[in-house]
Amino acid sequence: MTGLRVLLVDDHPVVRAGLRAMLGDFDGLEIAAEAADGAAAIAEVARQEALGTPFDVVLMDLQMGSGVDGAEATRRIRAAGGPPVLILTTYDSDADILAAVDAGAVGYMLKDAAPEEIRAAVAAAAQGRTALAPQVAGRLLGQLRSPETTLSPRELELLQLLADGMANRAIARQLFISEATVKTHLVHIYEKLGVDNRTAAVNEARKRRIIRR
Repeated sequence: MTGLRVLLVDDHPVVRAGLRAMLGDFDGLEIAAEAADGAAAIAEVARQEALGTPFDVVLMDLQMGSGVDGAEATRRIRAAGGPPVLILTTYDSDADILAAVDAGAVGYMLKDAAPEEIRAAVAAAAQGRTALAPQVAGRLLGQLRSPETTLSPRELELLQLLADGMANRAIARQLFISEATVKTHLVHIYEKLGVDNRTAAVNEARKRRIIRR
């Protein structure tokens, strides 16, 4: 029986080498190819599909140095009918988790998970089953329990840009919305976080791990 063919996507060669060595110890699992960024991953998925040797799973890092990030690569791969994508990252903020889920990722694991947990997640993803790190599942469940105070994906995206130091006009251009819409989103964000200004919103969001530090 042929093992599961996995595409490993990470911008750090050392991390890719470590994951290849770790996952290579498991029977029935083959790291068939690697990619250093999202654009390369999209191209490799298409190439293998054309060759008639599609991947069973894409193991995708989320934040990569430049170009297409993991969430956008996931969105494009899934939109093209590509294989299931399992996110493997160090980030567990609400913004990152929701971006990946919204993009179509079937699972979300953290890099500090035990090798057996990652292998099991890969196997589950290949079957189209959800695979979530316990911390990630807990955060998603918390959002379901308190929907009235949960930031929407758009609000999370805007808040992360705010934390990155962008002004309203730049945020509006980045998100293709008006400055008035940015201000409306900010009002809702302030209400949900119980704050009254931009700095306090960013600080509170980081404290709650809603956005990346």
